[in-house]
Amino acid sequence: MSQTTLTRFSRRTPAAARLSALAVAIAAATNAGAQGTPEEIVVTAQFRSQNLQETPIAITAVTADTMEARSQTSIYEVSAQAPNVTLKPQGAAFGPSLAASIRGVGQYDFNPAYEPGVGLYVDDVYYATLTGSIFDLLDLDRVEILRGPQGTLAGRNSIGGSVKLYSKTPTGDNTGYLAATYGIRNRLDFRGSADFALSDSLAMRLAGVSKKQEGYVKRLDYGCANPTSGIPAMLPSQSNCILAKEGEVDTDAVRAMLNWDNGGSLTVNLIADYTHEDRTTAPNVLTYANFTDTGSIDTNPFSVPLALDSRFITPEGEYWNYGNFTNPADGNREAVQADGRLFFRGWGLSSTVDWEINDGLALKSITAYREYDSGFSNDNDASPLTNSLGFGTLDFWSFSQELRLNGAFGANDQVEWTLGGFYMDQESTYATFQDLRYSTLPQFQGNDPVAADSLAFFAHANWAVTDRATLVAGVRYTDESKKYTFLRKNRDGSAHPVLGGLDGAVGDYSGDKIDWRVSGQYQWNDDIMTYLQVATGFKGGGVNPRPFVASQAQGFGQEQLTSYEFGMKGQFFDSMLRLNSAVFYSRYKDIQLTANSCPQFSPGNSATFPCALPVNAGNADVWGFESEAVVYATEALLIDASISYLDFEYTYVNPVAGGITLDNTTPFTPEWKWSIGIQYEIDMGDLGSLTPRFDASYQDDVFTNSSNSALGAIDSYTLANLRLTWRSVDEDWVASFELTNVFDKYYYLTKFDASGRSGFVSAQPGRPQEWAFTVRRNF
Repeated sequence: MSQTTLTRFSRRTPAAARLSALAVAIAAATNAGAQGTPEEIVVTAQFRSQNLQETPIAITAVTADTMEARSQTSIYEVSAQAPNVTLKPQGAAFGPSLAASIRGVGQYDFNPAYEPGVGLYVDDVYYATLTGSIFDLLDLDRVEILRGPQGTLAGRNSIGGSVKLYSKTPTGDNTGYLAATYGIRNRLDFRGSADFALSDSLAMRLAGVSKKQEGYVKRLDYGCANPTSGIPAMLPSQSNCILAKEGEVDTDAVRAMLNWDNGGSLTVNLIADYTHEDRTTAPNVLTYANFTDTGSIDTNPFSVPLALDSRFITPEGEYWNYGNFTNPADGNREAVQADGRLFFRGWGLSSTVDWEINDGLALKSITAYREYDSGFSNDNDASPLTNSLGFGTLDFWSFSQELRLNGAFGANDQVEWTLGGFYMDQESTYATFQDLRYSTLPQFQGNDPVAADSLAFFAHANWAVTDRATLVAGVRYTDESKKYTFLRKNRDGSAHPVLGGLDGAVGDYSGDKIDWRVSGQYQWNDDIMTYLQVATGFKGGGVNPRPFVASQAQGFGQEQLTSYEFGMKGQFFDSMLRLNSAVFYSRYKDIQLTANSCPQFSPGNSATFPCALPVNAGNADVWGFESEAVVYATEALLIDASISYLDFEYTYVNPVAGGITLDNTTPFTPEWKWSIGIQYEIDMGDLGSLTPRFDASYQDDVFTNSSNSALGAIDSYTLANLRLTWRSVDEDWVASFELTNVFDKYYYLTKFDASGRSGFVSAQPGRPQEWAFTVRRNF
């Protein structure tokens, strides 16, 4: 199949035509001659090590070698090849956080008072917030993306699915590597790891990464770039008028692992990690501007007439904005300035203890403590006007403990079972200052601690009814609670004239839920397995973490999902083709979305008064299919592909959810996604090998807010990457050249649609075409 054929896929292309095109590509590849050897992938989704092809769950499992071949270094990049999965780095308004969605279910708001909706795990440790979840793929063994509700297996807030990263475990084999990368805009990366034995029973693995790169969106001084505008310049007229470059990369991270194994019944694995990030804010451009001051609203602090209009809009295809992160004093508003930067400092400690009590009984303990502090600022209107400016810090800590008791009984261990419990205690404090001059709300500061805890008990069992048929069942009970304390004051600490009623107010939430899963699988032969399952999941409720007046401190309930799924996993043509597919239907209840207009809870029933009210917006039916294929065409030729479709239909909309209709869909949910990759290893004898690889991925149109505003929509796009890798004969030296976004496609990752109340829409453009060289030395 040609690339041209693939890029014609759209909403109008019939499903049968798309699948037929994919099948033709696979069939063509299988005629290439002597096939290669399929790679066996082992996953632990059901608490035990299992072959991916024998696990009755829709899983995208990606090895470290595959991620390197695709030039992927961050977790959000892996989702391009994962069907019905969306992972995006968030824009400037949400700091160093991730937008995560699987099968139309997820979360996009960084505030830790919300629950993620997609469970995020590193080495079986749960990460409770989207902030700090743009993981670097440092020294990983594999990534597992589990699609569909994982309420019984992954537990808390994995209603959409879960993303699990697994690090390479120390073996004491005295191996390692060092790698250096140089690329466009002075990109400079260093990566390395070392695995060595400290004694016969104790091994250590150290890994680190340092990444630096200049930004690609210029933040311009409007007065300097437009000297006749009448707006004072912040930079000298003879300068290049660049205040900063957004989209920088500046991250350092280290991980140390100790593994103790004396060859007996006890194994202990200790992990410590630290991450530091300090860079400019996420890249931002203005795509819509139409705001005029009226009455007491004043967003123009300058002496010349000025309104937020098209003069500040960044034309599509260009990378600049006019944000200055400065609001001069104006009337009763004092001067405010932010640094336009972002920082994140996070660390964690964890221990995993495996104890084989006897031949049929084993205990696993996972203990973890995590902590981070972060800060960011946002000039959302991306102009010299004073429409909206905010900055703040977010501090977080959590402690978690999980126990799993695994056992088996019956003839040939016919029944395998797991009993377990999970506990988590956490607290976050979000301190912020907001200057929202598009409204009459005076400047204010907030400092809101939110304490939360969760306790769960679970059971899981696999019963091999026959050699071919297996029944699976699981259940989990979860009890959780949260306590919100709201602090609202003037900047000098005095009582706020509007938000004083919120200062010191407390909101509480508590809830519990039983999730269950029933599955049946049948192994038709050595190569083909099918399964049918029903599973549930939920996302915890809470209290609005962003009330602008006391009446907006409303509670919201759990959202719940029941999913029905049929799947097939098979290897065909003498294992030349691996094909995994699933069809699913989900009933989605009490969907949590944010209403940006809530006049019934605002002073004077104002539709333009600030509002960010989480509501249980309604119910929906969601159905779709997904398919992943890998063709081991020859020992040298490898082809992989994926395709997915999702249909989201509201069946009920809560009247409180203003702006949402039955015709809407949930945010960041593309109807169609596909990807294809091909690589061919050229054997050059004593000169080693040369492997070119090409990848392409497509994402359909998405909306970025619950009301499906056309201004907040992101058009479909196709991205392509190239990589050329040389390996020496013994593979101790590796050199590669990568070209990402080959065709220099201009596209948006996220949008911040404030057109309804603030008169603007800003967007985060994706990275333009980039190149890099990497040299790696294995030892």
